[in-house]
Amino acid sequence: MTDTERFWTPPSSGYNAAADMVDRNVREGRGAKLAFIDPTTRMTYAQLQERCNRVANALPRLGVLREQRVVLIMTDTVDLPAVFWGAVKAGVVPIPLNTLLTPEQWTYMIEDSRAEAVVVSAELLDRVGPVVDEIARRRKLHVIVSGEAASGGTSLASLLSASPVDAATADTHADEVAFWLYSSGSTGAPKGTRHLHASPMHTAKLFAQGVLGFGPDDVVFSAAKLFFAYGLGNAMSFPMSVGATAVLLPERPTPDAVMSVMRAHRPTVFCGVPTLFAAMLAHKDLGPGAGSDRLRITTSAGEALPEDIGLRWQEKVGTEVVDGIGSTEMLHIFVSNRPGNVRYGSSGKPVPGYEAKLLDDDGGHVAQGEIGELVVKGPSSADGYWLQREKSRRTFRGEWTHTGDKYRIGDDGYYYYCGRTDDMFKVSGIWVSPFDVESALITHNAVLEAAVVGKEDSDGLIKPKAFVVLKPGVAADESLLEDLKAHVKAKAGAWKYPRWIEVRADLPKTATGKIQRFKLREES
Repeated sequence: MTDTERFWTPPSSGYNAAADMVDRNVREGRGAKLAFIDPTTRMTYAQLQERCNRVANALPRLGVLREQRVVLIMTDTVDLPAVFWGAVKAGVVPIPLNTLLTPEQWTYMIEDSRAEAVVVSAELLDRVGPVVDEIARRRKLHVIVSGEAASGGTSLASLLSASPVDAATADTHADEVAFWLYSSGSTGAPKGTRHLHASPMHTAKLFAQGVLGFGPDDVVFSAAKLFFAYGLGNAMSFPMSVGATAVLLPERPTPDAVMSVMRAHRPTVFCGVPTLFAAMLAHKDLGPGAGSDRLRITTSAGEALPEDIGLRWQEKVGTEVVDGIGSTEMLHIFVSNRPGNVRYGSSGKPVPGYEAKLLDDDGGHVAQGEIGELVVKGPSSADGYWLQREKSRRTFRGEWTHTGDKYRIGDDGYYYYCGRTDDMFKVSGIWVSPFDVESALITHNAVLEAAVVGKEDSDGLIKPKAFVVLKPGVAADESLLEDLKAHVKAKAGAWKYPRWIEVRADLPKTATGKIQRFKLREES
């Protein structure tokens, strides 16, 4: 790919992301090409265009108008991209929400966004129904149900069947807000993050095409869901940008479910998260290609990939794991390893088209090898947070977005993750990265997962405390705990070993797989 192709510049006016992602594929002759596959439906680009047009007509007929919001609480089926891009085509702002939230969190986001409508998958109605019913008692709220539902709401299928198949495209601008994503809440309350029409294609050109080499013959399977910025790019904007095919999994991505999809659809690209890779590596049936004889590349994001997991995956599955860091605020990955040049344990180097630097607490540049906050500049940065001016000002400063992630740049020029700003702590005056201690712990043959936080000892000094999930069949006893401490001393450094180790059945995580260390700190 040439620099001209990679560094795409949107039109100065009259740009609509849905027209580019959906209509262009049909116009360029890919109407009969499969766009999405779910367990019950195979949808071509022409069929997707038709459904998007029907959505774009149906929403205004309900009274949901340009720049107003529609919340999507939907599992990953072909209905979700149809509703998402149909809304974008009409100038309505879709907001995909995490399907695993609590009723209180859904209520907060629906009310915070002032959504005019909610589209919900039928299988989620037993949990979402009481939420939308309560809101509808206070104000007008359209409830649209995707799939077969016994009662409640308007059927999406009937709504679309009554809508015209041809639709006008809203005369939107590249810099106009197209959709929102709520931050995952790994460090506290989620924030409504506003993204622009041009941003999906920027990420597709710079990362998917420029780094991963996405092409029209790729079949992509993302275990990360579409409500997550990482999954939205993996399974929608990336394949759609080149007319490729995406496979969708509505259910929870357990190792068994994932490998079943891999065997059935033989994807060329698999996108996962470190927690899933660890679970799959512990599965007895994992083998070459993880079930797909066409798998050419695996990607990872959401949390930093421990070196041990990356190496074991490549040895057992046969593909590199291209790990990188992205964020809800930047929409997708902006620092990444490169295929054929992966350095496990690192997040790689800035993706062409993005700039990155490390700053100290006073805003000055840190020396090579020192730890600083990662800040990034690039074309996919969000427009800001909804109704959170102070947080917007702290995160989005001019052209630079402050990530809240601590990094160091090694002598090799690669970026090495150290932890979230709130997760870092000092022991004996030296910074300790929870990630370093966790990475050491999971190299022990008894440990499946680990999380580390700082905890005060009896003298009021901060020391590491570890929470570990053991592999199946491993029993916890004092001998094992002492062995784990010695293991960390040898692997990571004597001052970094955990003074306390608590064995747990699981760790608190967001639905996107990020460990919620702030919850563990609160418990400690």
